[in-house]
Amino acid sequence: MERRQTAELRRGWTTGACATGAAKAAYFALLTRRFPDPVEISLPKGGTTYFALAHHTLSDDTAEAAIIKDAGDDPDVTHGALVRASVRRLPPGSGVLFKAGHGVGTVTRPGLPIPPGEPAINPVPRQMMRTAMAEVAQATGAAADVEITISIDEGEALALKTMNPRLGILGGLSVLGTTGIVRPFSCASWIASIHRGVDVARAANLTHVVGATGATSEDAVRARYDLDEVAFLDMGDFAGGLLKYLREHPVPRLTLAGGFAKFTKLAQGALDLHSARSQVDFSFLQDLLRDMQAPQGLLEGCVTANTAKEVLDLSLQADLDLSTPLAHAAKQAVLEILRGAPIEVEVLIVDRQGRVTGEVGFDD
Repeated sequence: MERRQTAELRRGWTTGACATGAAKAAYFALLTRRFPDPVEISLPKGGTTYFALAHHTLSDDTAEAAIIKDAGDDPDVTHGALVRASVRRLPPGSGVLFKAGHGVGTVTRPGLPIPPGEPAINPVPRQMMRTAMAEVAQATGAAADVEITISIDEGEALALKTMNPRLGILGGLSVLGTTGIVRPFSCASWIASIHRGVDVARAANLTHVVGATGATSEDAVRARYDLDEVAFLDMGDFAGGLLKYLREHPVPRLTLAGGFAKFTKLAQGALDLHSARSQVDFSFLQDLLRDMQAPQGLLEGCVTANTAKEVLDLSLQADLDLSTPLAHAAKQAVLEILRGAPIEVEVLIVDRQGRVTGEVGFDD
Protein backbone atom coordinates (compact mmCIF):
# COMPACT_ATOMS: atom_id res chain seq x y z
CA MET A 1 0.00 0.00 0.00
CA GLU A 2 1.29 3.47 -0.91
CA ARG A 3 2.28 5.50 2.11
CA ARG A 4 0.41 8.80 2.30
CA GLN A 5 2.30 12.01 2.83
CA THR A 6 1.22 13.40 6.18
CA ALA A 7 3.62 16.32 6.57
CA GLU A 8 1.88 19.65 6.18
CA LEU A 9 3.33 22.30 3.92
CA ARG A 10 4.84 25.21 5.80
CA ARG A 11 2.93 28.49 5.52
CA GLY A 12 4.70 31.78 4.96
CA TRP A 13 4.11 35.52 5.16
CA THR A 14 2.93 37.98 2.53
CA THR A 15 4.95 40.90 1.27
CA GLY A 16 2.41 43.15 2.98
CA ALA A 17 3.02 41.50 6.35
CA CYS A 18 6.80 41.87 5.96
CA ALA A 19 6.43 45.52 4.95
CA THR A 20 4.22 46.11 7.97
CA GLY A 21 6.75 44.57 10.35
CA ALA A 22 9.58 46.62 8.88
CA ALA A 23 7.55 49.84 9.01
CA LYS A 24 6.47 49.25 12.60
CA ALA A 25 10.02 48.55 13.74
CA ALA A 26 11.29 51.66 11.93
CA TYR A 27 8.65 53.98 13.39
CA PHE A 28 9.17 52.64 16.89
CA ALA A 29 12.91 53.27 16.54
CA LEU A 30 12.33 56.75 15.17
CA LEU A 31 10.39 57.63 18.33
CA THR A 32 12.39 55.69 20.93
CA ARG A 33 15.85 55.31 19.27
CA ARG A 34 15.52 51.56 19.76
CA PHE A 35 14.54 48.87 17.25
CA PRO A 36 12.24 46.10 18.51
CA ASP A 37 13.70 42.81 17.33
CA PRO A 38 11.72 40.71 16.77
CA VAL A 39 8.83 43.04 15.95
CA GLU A 40 5.22 41.99 16.51
CA ILE A 41 2.40 42.89 14.09
CA SER A 42 -1.35 42.36 14.12
CA LEU A 43 -2.86 40.24 11.35
CA PRO A 44 -6.00 41.38 9.49
CA LYS A 45 -8.15 38.45 10.56
CA GLY A 46 -6.95 38.36 14.14
CA GLY A 47 -3.85 37.16 15.92
CA THR A 48 -0.28 38.37 15.73
CA THR A 49 3.08 37.24 14.45
CA TYR A 50 6.73 38.23 14.91
CA PHE A 51 9.48 39.06 12.43
CA ALA A 52 13.22 39.20 12.98
CA LEU A 53 14.98 42.21 11.49
CA ALA A 54 17.61 41.58 8.83
CA HIS A 55 18.83 45.17 8.71
CA HIS A 56 18.16 48.55 10.34
CA THR A 57 19.50 52.11 10.26
CA LEU A 58 18.57 55.24 12.19
CA SER A 59 19.13 58.95 11.65
CA ASP A 60 17.63 62.07 13.19
CA ASP A 61 14.52 62.17 11.03
CA THR A 62 14.34 58.76 9.31
CA ALA A 63 14.53 55.13 10.34
CA GLU A 64 14.71 52.06 8.13
CA ALA A 65 14.20 48.38 8.89
CA ALA A 66 14.23 45.35 6.64
CA ILE A 67 12.78 41.83 6.82
CA ILE A 68 13.58 38.81 4.67
CA LYS A 69 10.36 37.44 3.21
CA ASP A 70 9.69 33.80 4.03
CA ALA A 71 6.95 32.45 1.75
CA GLY A 72 7.06 29.03 3.43
CA ASP A 73 6.64 26.18 0.99
CA ASP A 74 4.82 28.34 -1.57
CA PRO A 75 6.62 28.73 -4.94
CA ASP A 76 6.62 32.52 -4.64
CA VAL A 77 9.07 34.57 -6.73
CA THR A 78 9.52 36.93 -3.77
CA HIS A 79 10.62 34.21 -1.36
CA GLY A 80 13.87 35.37 0.22
CA ALA A 81 13.49 38.98 -0.96
CA LEU A 82 14.57 41.76 1.39
CA VAL A 83 11.57 44.00 2.11
CA ARG A 84 12.56 47.43 3.43
CA ALA A 85 10.50 50.18 5.07
CA SER A 86 11.78 53.69 5.63
CA VAL A 87 9.69 55.91 7.91
CA ARG A 88 9.86 59.71 8.06
CA ARG A 89 7.86 62.01 10.33
CA LEU A 90 5.36 64.40 8.74
CA PRO A 91 3.60 67.54 10.04
CA PRO A 92 0.64 67.01 12.41
CA GLY A 93 -2.54 66.01 10.63
CA SER A 94 -0.79 64.48 7.63
CA GLY A 95 -1.80 60.91 8.43
CA VAL A 96 0.02 57.95 6.90
CA LEU A 97 1.33 58.44 3.37
CA PHE A 98 2.92 55.77 1.15
CA LYS A 99 5.74 55.96 -1.38
CA ALA A 100 7.21 53.38 -3.74
CA GLY A 101 10.93 52.94 -3.21
CA HIS A 102 13.32 50.97 -5.39
CA GLY A 103 11.81 47.66 -6.49
CA VAL A 104 8.18 48.57 -5.74
CA GLY A 105 5.99 49.35 -8.73
CA THR A 106 3.74 52.25 -9.56
CA VAL A 107 0.21 51.75 -10.91
CA THR A 108 -0.21 53.23 -14.40
CA ARG A 109 -3.54 51.80 -15.56
CA PRO A 110 -7.07 52.01 -14.15
CA GLY A 111 -8.95 48.91 -13.01
CA LEU A 112 -6.72 47.89 -10.10
CA PRO A 113 -7.58 48.32 -6.40
CA ILE A 114 -5.14 51.26 -6.32
CA PRO A 115 -5.59 54.21 -8.74
CA PRO A 116 -3.00 55.20 -11.36
CA GLY A 117 -0.06 57.19 -10.04
CA GLU A 118 -0.09 55.47 -6.65
CA PRO A 119 2.50 53.03 -5.30
CA ALA A 120 1.49 49.42 -5.94
CA ILE A 121 0.75 48.80 -2.27
CA ASN A 122 -2.63 47.12 -2.03
CA PRO A 123 -5.43 48.25 0.33
CA VAL A 124 -5.02 45.54 2.99
CA PRO A 125 -1.24 46.05 3.42
CA ARG A 126 -1.89 49.80 3.63
CA GLN A 127 -4.42 49.23 6.38
CA MET A 128 -2.04 46.85 8.17
CA MET A 129 0.63 49.55 8.17
CA ARG A 130 -1.82 52.22 9.34
CA THR A 131 -2.80 49.92 12.20
CA ALA A 132 0.86 49.33 13.06
CA MET A 133 1.58 53.07 13.05
CA ALA A 134 -1.41 53.65 15.34
CA GLU A 135 -0.18 50.94 17.72
CA VAL A 136 3.24 52.59 17.95
CA ALA A 137 1.70 56.01 18.36
CA GLN A 138 -0.53 54.81 21.17
CA ALA A 139 2.38 53.11 22.95
CA THR A 140 4.62 56.18 22.76
CA GLY A 141 2.12 59.02 23.02
CA ALA A 142 2.96 60.28 19.52
CA ALA A 143 0.77 60.99 16.49
CA ALA A 144 0.71 58.62 13.53
CA ASP A 145 1.74 61.22 10.94
CA VAL A 146 4.40 59.55 8.81
CA GLU A 147 5.57 58.82 5.30
CA ILE A 148 6.35 55.13 4.66
CA THR A 149 8.56 54.21 1.73
CA ILE A 150 8.57 50.51 0.86
CA SER A 151 11.43 49.05 -1.18
CA ILE A 152 12.22 45.49 -2.25
CA ASP A 153 15.76 44.52 -3.19
CA GLU A 154 15.89 43.20 -6.79
CA GLY A 155 12.17 43.93 -7.04
CA GLU A 156 12.33 45.37 -10.53
CA ALA A 157 13.91 42.18 -11.90
CA LEU A 158 11.58 39.92 -9.90
CA ALA A 159 8.54 41.81 -11.22
CA LEU A 160 9.37 40.62 -14.74
CA LYS A 161 8.44 37.11 -13.55
CA THR A 162 4.96 38.30 -12.53
CA MET A 163 1.96 39.79 -14.33
CA ASN A 164 2.82 43.31 -13.14
CA PRO A 165 4.17 44.66 -16.45
CA ARG A 166 1.09 43.37 -18.25
CA LEU A 167 -1.20 44.94 -15.65
CA GLY A 168 0.51 48.30 -16.03
CA ILE A 169 2.39 48.13 -12.73
CA LEU A 170 5.80 49.48 -13.69
CA GLY A 171 9.13 49.65 -11.91
CA GLY A 172 8.80 46.74 -9.53
CA LEU A 173 6.67 44.40 -7.48
CA SER A 174 3.33 44.90 -5.79
CA VAL A 175 2.97 44.79 -2.00
CA LEU A 176 0.19 42.26 -1.63
CA GLY A 177 -1.73 40.20 0.89
CA THR A 178 -5.24 40.00 2.33
CA THR A 179 -4.55 37.95 5.46
CA GLY A 180 -0.83 38.42 5.97
CA ILE A 181 -0.37 34.66 5.57
CA VAL A 182 0.81 32.76 2.48
CA ARG A 183 -0.90 29.38 2.30
CA PRO A 184 1.28 27.05 0.19
CA PHE A 185 0.08 26.10 -3.25
CA SER A 186 -3.30 27.74 -2.71
CA CYS A 187 -2.91 29.28 -6.21
CA ALA A 188 -4.88 32.25 -4.85
CA SER A 189 -2.30 34.82 -5.91
CA TRP A 190 -2.29 33.64 -9.55
CA ILE A 191 -6.09 33.64 -9.72
CA ALA A 192 -6.19 37.09 -8.11
CA SER A 193 -3.79 38.29 -10.81
CA ILE A 194 -6.14 36.93 -13.49
CA HIS A 195 -9.03 38.80 -11.89
CA ARG A 196 -7.04 42.04 -11.78
CA GLY A 197 -6.14 41.48 -15.43
CA VAL A 198 -9.84 41.32 -16.32
CA ASP A 199 -10.48 44.48 -14.29
CA VAL A 200 -7.70 46.34 -16.11
CA ALA A 201 -8.93 45.16 -19.52
CA ARG A 202 -12.47 46.32 -18.72
CA ALA A 203 -11.25 49.66 -17.39
CA ALA A 204 -9.35 50.12 -20.67
CA ASN A 205 -12.62 49.39 -22.56
CA LEU A 206 -11.09 46.41 -24.37
CA THR A 207 -13.59 44.27 -26.25
CA HIS A 208 -11.39 41.21 -26.81
CA VAL A 209 -9.31 39.32 -24.23
CA VAL A 210 -7.24 36.14 -24.38
CA GLY A 211 -6.80 33.23 -22.01
CA ALA A 212 -3.89 30.97 -22.95
CA THR A 213 -2.44 27.98 -21.14
CA GLY A 214 1.15 28.95 -21.91
CA ALA A 215 3.56 31.08 -23.91
CA THR A 216 3.37 28.98 -27.09
CA SER A 217 -0.42 29.22 -27.22
CA GLU A 218 -0.31 32.91 -26.40
CA ASP A 219 2.16 33.55 -29.21
CA ALA A 220 -0.20 31.81 -31.64
CA VAL A 221 -2.92 34.30 -30.70
CA ARG A 222 -0.50 37.22 -31.02
CA ALA A 223 0.27 36.08 -34.56
CA ARG A 224 -3.43 36.16 -35.36
CA TYR A 225 -4.56 39.37 -33.67
CA ASP A 226 -3.03 42.78 -33.00
CA LEU A 227 -4.22 43.19 -29.42
CA ASP A 228 -3.18 45.40 -26.54
CA GLU A 229 -0.79 43.71 -24.10
CA VAL A 230 -3.44 44.07 -21.41
CA ALA A 231 -5.73 41.76 -23.39
CA PHE A 232 -3.54 38.73 -22.58
CA LEU A 233 -4.69 37.41 -19.20
CA ASP A 234 -2.09 34.70 -18.46
CA MET A 235 -4.73 32.09 -17.65
CA GLY A 236 -2.29 29.19 -17.28
CA ASP A 237 -4.07 26.19 -15.80
CA PHE A 238 -6.74 28.29 -14.06
CA ALA A 239 -9.51 28.22 -16.65
CA GLY A 240 -12.17 28.26 -13.93
CA GLY A 241 -10.60 31.28 -12.24
CA LEU A 242 -10.85 33.19 -15.50
CA LEU A 243 -14.22 31.95 -16.74
CA LYS A 244 -16.10 32.34 -13.47
CA TYR A 245 -14.82 35.89 -13.06
CA LEU A 246 -15.69 36.78 -16.66
CA ARG A 247 -19.17 35.39 -16.04
CA GLU A 248 -19.73 38.21 -13.55
CA HIS A 249 -17.47 40.78 -15.29
CA PRO A 250 -17.93 40.08 -19.01
CA VAL A 251 -15.80 41.23 -21.94
CA PRO A 252 -17.49 40.94 -25.37
CA ARG A 253 -14.98 38.55 -26.96
CA LEU A 254 -12.81 35.81 -25.46
CA THR A 255 -10.19 33.74 -27.27
CA LEU A 256 -9.02 30.62 -25.45
CA ALA A 257 -5.86 28.93 -26.69
CA GLY A 258 -4.14 25.83 -25.40
CA GLY A 259 -2.68 22.42 -26.10
CA PHE A 260 -4.62 19.29 -26.94
CA ALA A 261 -4.27 17.60 -23.55
CA LYS A 262 -5.20 20.61 -21.42
CA PHE A 263 -8.17 21.46 -23.60
CA THR A 264 -9.33 17.86 -23.45
CA LYS A 265 -9.70 18.40 -19.71
CA LEU A 266 -11.41 21.75 -20.32
CA ALA A 267 -13.85 20.05 -22.71
CA GLN A 268 -14.58 17.52 -19.96
CA GLY A 269 -15.59 20.43 -17.72
CA ALA A 270 -12.40 20.67 -15.62
CA LEU A 271 -11.78 24.12 -14.13
CA ASP A 272 -8.16 23.49 -13.13
CA LEU A 273 -6.08 22.07 -15.97
CA HIS A 274 -2.97 21.18 -13.97
CA SER A 275 -1.86 17.55 -14.27
CA ALA A 276 -1.96 17.14 -10.49
CA ARG A 277 -5.56 18.34 -10.22
CA SER A 278 -7.37 16.95 -13.25
CA GLN A 279 -6.88 14.00 -15.58
CA VAL A 280 -7.73 13.15 -19.17
CA ASP A 281 -10.75 10.86 -19.52
CA PHE A 282 -9.83 8.61 -22.43
CA SER A 283 -13.41 7.44 -22.83
CA PHE A 284 -14.28 11.08 -23.58
CA LEU A 285 -11.77 11.09 -26.45
CA GLN A 286 -13.09 7.72 -27.56
CA ASP A 287 -16.59 9.22 -27.82
CA LEU A 288 -15.25 12.05 -29.99
CA LEU A 289 -13.59 9.49 -32.26
CA ARG A 290 -16.74 7.41 -32.39
CA ASP A 291 -18.67 10.49 -33.57
CA MET A 292 -16.07 10.78 -36.36
CA GLN A 293 -16.75 7.19 -37.46
CA ALA A 294 -13.28 6.08 -36.37
CA PRO A 295 -12.34 2.45 -37.06
CA GLN A 296 -12.65 -0.06 -34.26
CA GLY A 297 -8.92 -0.48 -33.91
CA LEU A 298 -8.47 3.23 -33.24
CA LEU A 299 -11.29 3.19 -30.67
CA GLU A 300 -9.63 0.32 -28.86
CA GLY A 301 -6.24 2.02 -29.02
CA CYS A 302 -7.72 5.11 -27.43
CA VAL A 303 -8.70 3.21 -24.30
CA THR A 304 -5.22 1.77 -23.79
CA ALA A 305 -3.34 5.01 -24.60
CA ASN A 306 -1.08 6.57 -21.99
CA THR A 307 -1.53 10.23 -22.95
CA ALA A 308 -3.90 12.48 -24.84
CA LYS A 309 -1.11 13.17 -27.34
CA GLU A 310 -0.87 9.47 -28.06
CA VAL A 311 -4.57 9.44 -28.91
CA LEU A 312 -4.08 12.46 -31.17
CA ASP A 313 -1.11 10.82 -32.91
CA LEU A 314 -3.10 7.60 -33.45
CA SER A 315 -5.99 9.56 -34.92
CA LEU A 316 -3.66 11.46 -37.29
CA GLN A 317 -2.20 8.15 -38.47
CA ALA A 318 -5.78 7.17 -39.37
CA ASP A 319 -6.27 10.49 -41.24
CA LEU A 320 -8.60 11.76 -38.55
CA ASP A 321 -7.79 15.04 -36.78
CA LEU A 322 -9.40 15.29 -33.37
CA SER A 323 -8.31 18.88 -32.81
CA THR A 324 -11.30 20.66 -34.34
CA PRO A 325 -13.94 18.36 -32.78
CA LEU A 326 -12.16 18.90 -29.47
CA ALA A 327 -12.27 22.66 -29.98
CA HIS A 328 -16.04 22.46 -30.46
CA ALA A 329 -16.43 20.33 -27.32
CA ALA A 330 -14.26 22.73 -25.33
CA LYS A 331 -16.28 25.72 -26.51
CA GLN A 332 -19.50 24.01 -25.44
CA ALA A 333 -18.05 23.36 -21.98
CA VAL A 334 -16.89 26.98 -21.73
CA LEU A 335 -20.32 28.31 -22.67
CA GLU A 336 -21.87 26.14 -19.96
CA ILE A 337 -19.47 27.62 -17.41
CA LEU A 338 -20.26 31.17 -18.61
CA ARG A 339 -24.00 30.50 -18.11
CA GLY A 340 -25.27 32.88 -20.73
CA ALA A 341 -22.92 35.76 -20.01
CA PRO A 342 -22.73 38.11 -23.02
CA ILE A 343 -19.38 36.81 -24.26
CA GLU A 344 -18.53 35.44 -27.71
CA VAL A 345 -16.00 32.61 -27.48
CA GLU A 346 -13.30 31.35 -29.82
CA VAL A 347 -11.23 28.23 -29.07
CA LEU A 348 -7.85 27.45 -30.63
CA ILE A 349 -5.99 24.15 -30.22
CA VAL A 350 -2.26 24.81 -30.54
CA ASP A 351 0.49 22.23 -30.93
CA ARG A 352 3.95 22.37 -29.36
CA GLN A 353 5.36 24.13 -32.41
CA GLY A 354 2.81 26.92 -32.08
CA ARG A 355 0.60 25.84 -34.98
CA VAL A 356 -3.18 26.15 -34.67
CA THR A 357 -4.32 22.61 -35.46
CA GLY A 358 -8.01 22.97 -34.60
CA GLU A 359 -10.38 25.83 -33.95
CA VAL A 360 -13.92 26.98 -33.56
CA GLY A 361 -14.69 30.62 -34.23
CA PHE A 362 -16.79 33.20 -32.46
CA ASP A 363 -19.79 32.57 -34.71
CA ASP A 364 -19.48 28.76 -34.99
